[in-house]
Amino acid sequence: MGSPDTDIVIVGGGWAGLSAAVHLAQAGRQVTVLEAAPTLGGRARQVNLDGLPLDNGQHLLLGAYTQVLRMLETIGLQESRVFLRLPLDLNMRESGMPEVSLSSLFLPAPFHLLAGLLTARGMSGKDRLQALPGLARLMRWNGPEDMPVSRLLHEHRQPDTLIRQLWVPLCLATLNTHPAEASARLFIAVLQGAFSGHRSHADLLISRVSLGDTLPEPACRYITSRGGTVITGARVQAIDRDGDGFRLQLRAQETYRARQVILATPHPVTARLLANMPTLTDTASHLAALPCEPICTVYLRYPQQTRLSTPFHGMLGTTGQWVFDRRFTGQPGVMAVVISASGPHLALDNAALKAQIQAELHMLFPAWPAPLQGWVIREKQATFKATVDCNRLRPGNRTAEAGLWLAGDYTDNGLPATLEGAVISGLECAKSLLTASKAPTTEQDF
Repeated sequence: MGSPDTDIVIVGGGWAGLSAAVHLAQAGRQVTVLEAAPTLGGRARQVNLDGLPLDNGQHLLLGAYTQVLRMLETIGLQESRVFLRLPLDLNMRESGMPEVSLSSLFLPAPFHLLAGLLTARGMSGKDRLQALPGLARLMRWNGPEDMPVSRLLHEHRQPDTLIRQLWVPLCLATLNTHPAEASARLFIAVLQGAFSGHRSHADLLISRVSLGDTLPEPACRYITSRGGTVITGARVQAIDRDGDGFRLQLRAQETYRARQVILATPHPVTARLLANMPTLTDTASHLAALPCEPICTVYLRYPQQTRLSTPFHGMLGTTGQWVFDRRFTGQPGVMAVVISASGPHLALDNAALKAQIQAELHMLFPAWPAPLQGWVIREKQATFKATVDCNRLRPGNRTAEAGLWLAGDYTDNGLPATLEGAVISGLECAKSLLTASKAPTTEQDF
């Protein structure tokens, strides 16, 4: 690589950075994407384990992810080729207990959720009737102050059994934070997005392809086809003001000079890169104070005829929280078990964690044979911790340093750390950059 003068450099080839790059390339701007890892996708990418292409974490998307779906359309992908769209169907399994099943009925929102709860299987009639009045108020909640999800649920008279069987698993899955600490405001934002709009927003989008083929690789092709550049294995070590632009220091004394820069790196990396900029010390300190939570995914490969009755099941009373059948992604017999947030499982080594999950699956699905192979993927900083009032630490896209922008699921986009939030942040960042580029350069309002 040389040291070219570049219009816009985007540091980070995850879903936020690539979404920003696609929008800017579509607008005719010259973009260069620098990604530190050998593959694109950030924390939602493809990995290869023993020759088997897997995802670094099992992701489930919702019909409410409208910006993800529009981005796929922009880069030339049909939804039906990338996703299998199914109505909401949650099946929660616990050893020795009736299976709890909740389905979204074909009714206008939000009646599809209320009717689904009313007709839920494996739940007592008393619990269903107790939950309904509070659920209607819960969906409209917009309190003046944030609070923990657990407190919100109790204030809206949700029965303990429903909290344990439904709300806790959903909170962990969507916020990657335990309900006693999780932000009620962000939890309600997810619920309202899924259940207050069109009924199809509650649909489940099951990946037919790997995460790499869902957005990162097609986005790369789109960017390069419009004159952009995407470089992997390019880790930015430092960024400094250089006249009217910026100088980015890479390894081996390589530099890039750019008129504008979008930092689309994970927020701990962004905090480090901003730390030496006097105008951004507050932003850097806020990001450094925003904690992270892990996600572990345990993959077990069984004989190909091993399968679930639906694409995924919830797991109750176990270390594993959700099990996904990868046959829908073209890998029959492969099961992905997701463990969100911190917990005792973090103290187990990979062999012990695999054995634990194998035993739990055997308990819940006793007819299954022994697995043939297993792998553990640990994303130690998978998401920011979506705690009460965490939004006060989340910056906007525009910084106090003219020409330096931020993109990522951690920015203040109203959602927890989701793929939809990452794409929204990337798009909003690109739109703000384009708007600022058209404005007079003598004075900018920060």
